[in-house]
Amino acid sequence: MSTPAPTPHTLAYGLTLPAALTSPAIARAATRTVLAAHGLSVLVGAATQVVAELTATAVQFGASAEVHVSLRFRDNSLHVVVHDCHPRHRHPRLVQACDARRRSALRLLGRVARACGGDWGFGEAREPGGGTRMWATVPYGGGAAYGG
Repeated sequence: MSTPAPTPHTLAYGLTLPAALTSPAIARAATRTVLAAHGLSVLVGAATQVVAELTATAVQFGASAEVHVSLRFRDNSLHVVVHDCHPRHRHPRLVQACDARRRSALRLLGRVARACGGDWGFGEAREPGGGTRMWATVPYGGGAAYGG
């Protein structure tokens, strides 16, 4: 039984990394490899920037030893989701201060996502254990034109 070749629509990967300074570089390298294997090399410029920004922020804010990176290609867009274990605060002023710090850390991500015609955001993770979920979408057309 032969395994079919990867296509854009079969791209669905998850990667758990240590909350370490080397993790953004590892996540970028994995993203380049995955996109090339699935015939989406035209998205490498935008995707690696998005993955690096999200992973670096997760490492900075993470309250545990790990962060999780997810890559999926759906609806003609690359969806990148990164989870860290930094819990959402309960006090309104702490929520505002923490969100402002995270938004500031993700300023470049916002510019990349908008330049590609995509979107981004963050909020409370719905997964068991909680934490924070950050995400960005890179539409195929905008990602292919990014930086080129």
